[in-house]
Amino acid sequence: MKHHMAKDESKEIYKHRKTIVEPVFGQIKNGGFRGFSVRGKDKVAGEFSLVCAGHNLKKMVKAMMTGVVRPEFGGIAKMAA
Repeated sequence: MKHHMAKDESKEIYKHRKTIVEPVFGQIKNGGFRGFSVRGKDKVAGEFSLVCAGHNLKKMVKAMMTGVVRPEFGGIAKMAA
C-alpha cells in the first residue's frame, strides 16, 4: 500500500476522496449514528440507506431554510454577498 500511495496518480485520487466522501461519513457519525443494529448485508444496506436518506433530507431542509434553494421557483437562489 505504501508503494501504491507513493504514486502521484494515487495521491491525486485520494486528495479528492478526502474532500468528497470523508466529510459525509464524519457528519453522519457526529449526527449520532455509531453502528448498525442489524446483521446481514441486505439488512445493513437497508439501514445505511435510511441513514443516508435522513442525512440528505437534513441537507435539503437546511438549504431551504438558509435560502440556497427557493421552493417556489424550484431552483438555486443567488447568494447574497
